[in-house]
Amino acid sequence: MTALAAPSFTSDACTRVIYEGKDSLRVVARSLDWKTPIPTNLYVYPAGMAKQGSSDAAHGINWVSKYGAVYAVGYDGGVTEGMNEKGLVVNGLFCKGTVYNAPADNGKPLISMAMFVAWMLDTCETAQEVADLVKDHNFQIEGATFDGGTVSTLHWGVTDAQGNSRIIEFDQGEVRIYDPGDKLAMTNDPQWPSMNAIIDYWDKIGGQHALPGTVSSPDRCVRANYFAHRVEATADADLAVAIARSVIVPSCVPYTYLIPGEPNVSSTQWRSYANLRDRRYYFEIVTNPGYYYVDLTKCDLKPGSPVLKLDTSNSADLGGDITKKLKKSAPFTPMY
Repeated sequence: MTALAAPSFTSDACTRVIYEGKDSLRVVARSLDWKTPIPTNLYVYPAGMAKQGSSDAAHGINWVSKYGAVYAVGYDGGVTEGMNEKGLVVNGLFCKGTVYNAPADNGKPLISMAMFVAWMLDTCETAQEVADLVKDHNFQIEGATFDGGTVSTLHWGVTDAQGNSRIIEFDQGEVRIYDPGDKLAMTNDPQWPSMNAIIDYWDKIGGQHALPGTVSSPDRCVRANYFAHRVEATADADLAVAIARSVIVPSCVPYTYLIPGEPNVSSTQWRSYANLRDRRYYFEIVTNPGYYYVDLTKCDLKPGSPVLKLDTSNSADLGGDITKKLKKSAPFTPMY
């Protein structure tokens, strides 16, 4: 039975879960797991910036940002996730079944993986607008490697301030867009139709007396979805983040987790919590003693405003609102 298949201990594990509170309060929590730390800095970009989606500007997708946003930028070269000033959040998670392009895509405008999330956040306000942006696949993905050549096969969770969500996947070059409905979690493989069936299977069993307990992608997804539906709804922003954190941690992989004979097992490196109502983006490096947040409502996001940056390598002593600690910065250099 698919739901009871043996776990696959791979190096590509991430979890995403939505906490639904009161008074339009929603928190999107995610963990990023990898076999080694991924240096990730926070950047705040204003609206009105010209962006280039490919190193080949003449054949790439170029745009001017409509909205300001906070980005989590891995290796100072690619946007992993972020939230814009309208409360739209986009998170990329590993999905080994992803095949971005088909032969028919040759000649389409190029968009690098380094800028794909930025393109969505810069130009869209809602999850449906993101779906409309990508559904016709009028582009070709490039630059889908990192960390010494690792292929970055991803799918994306998208949620807006009104609580609408979409899951975006690429299947043999075809864009697949799903409305997850009442499902509040996503992880990695399998792709969403199969994962949705696994969640339904465990929903029928019920989780009060038994939940799948390994670090495999389906088990983590089932646990996160189960707990997200069974916690108290609050309108308090701080409490909501604490609850969202308590939901996602049981679906994280313990730091330095080891399995004999498996040298590439991932463990959770960092977590984020995006408060869509209040436009606060929280960031937690698991080896730090606490977490902190950027308040987008306190950032100058008007066209012409400077880019701001937090170097997270120097953030171990930070906590709470660190918006005033952001420093003016040059834009990051995309790893096209």
